[in-house]
Amino acid sequence: MFVDEVEVKLRAGDGGHGCVSFRREKFVPKGGPDGGDGGDGGHVILEADTNSADLRAYYFKPHWEAGNGVGGKGSSRNGRNGRDCVLRVPPGTVVIHSETGETVMELTEPGQRQVLLKGGSGGWGNLRFKSSVNQAPRQFKEGTPGETGTYRFILKSIADLGLVGYPNAGKSTLITALTSARPKTASYPFTTLNPVIGVLESGDPDGFRVQLADIPGLIEGAHENKGLGHKFLRHIERCKGLVILIDLSGQDGRPPWEDYQNLLKELDYYGQGLADKPRLVVVNKIDESAAAQNLEPFRKKTQTDPIVTSCLLGEGVPKLRKAIFNFARGLTGS
Repeated sequence: MFVDEVEVKLRAGDGGHGCVSFRREKFVPKGGPDGGDGGDGGHVILEADTNSADLRAYYFKPHWEAGNGVGGKGSSRNGRNGRDCVLRVPPGTVVIHSETGETVMELTEPGQRQVLLKGGSGGWGNLRFKSSVNQAPRQFKEGTPGETGTYRFILKSIADLGLVGYPNAGKSTLITALTSARPKTASYPFTTLNPVIGVLESGDPDGFRVQLADIPGLIEGAHENKGLGHKFLRHIERCKGLVILIDLSGQDGRPPWEDYQNLLKELDYYGQGLADKPRLVVVNKIDESAAAQNLEPFRKKTQTDPIVTSCLLGEGVPKLRKAIFNFARGLTGS
C-alpha cells in the first residue's frame, strides 16, 4: 500500500500552570513565596527522514499530539517541559493547512526539521510576583494552550529526472535495466500502480548519480481523471528534466508520434511547468518489426532525434545510460 496524501489532526502540548506556595520550615515563620513555574508544552516537529518511503504511518494514525508541560511545585521547583512530538516524513513532503489551503512548509532536504505547531508557555509561580510591596503574593499565571490544527501532508518525490510514457511502453523494464529498482513488469498495461524511484550510478570518481522517477502510465484524457498516471504527476514536479519513453512498435494501435504529442498535451494540461521542462526522448521496442518502419516518420513528425532502444533485449541501453548521464549533468551543471 503506497500512501502519498493524508490528513492529520495535530496538537502541541499545553503549558503547565504556575504554583502558589509558601515556605513552611520549623523555626522559620513567614518563609515567603516559593511556588515554581510550570513547564513549557512540547512542540509538533516535522523531520525529513530518508528511511520513510511514504505517508502510510499517518494514514493509520491521523491524530498526534505533543506532551503537556508539568505544573510548578513548592520549594521553588519548576515543572518539566512536555515532550516534543517528532513526525518523520519522506523528503519532498508538502504541508498544507486543511482549512485555508495555505502551504505551510516543504521539507526537501534529508534531516531537515521544522516546528509546525508551538507548545504553550509555562505559567509563573507566585515566587515571580514577590516584591518589596508584595511580600506574600498569591498571584500566579496559568500555562497557555498549545497550537492545534488540521493539515494535509502531500508527498512529491524528489528525483533528478522523471520517466513519462503510456502504459505498456516499457518504463518498468527500462528502469529495471538501468537501476537496481525492481518494479513489477508484465505484458499488460498499468502494471505500475505507484511511483518508483531508481538510482543510476555512474561509477565515476566524482560519484555522480541520477535519481529516476517512474510514475504510472499516462493515457489520453488523463486530465479528466482517466487512468492512473495524472494522479501521480506531482511526483515529477521537482524533477529537473523528463525522459519521454515511446512504444515505437505501435502495438496498441496508436501511431507512436501521436503518443508523443498526446503526452506533451497531458503534461501541459497538468501545469506546474511540466511541459516546459527539458526532455530526452527515447523510443522503445525497436526489436518489433513495425518499429523500424515507424522510426523515420517519428523523427519527421516530432522533429526529435530519439535514443533508440529495446529495453527487453538490452539493445541501445548502454547508449541510453550514457545519454541520461550527459543529460542530467547538463541540467545540474556538473
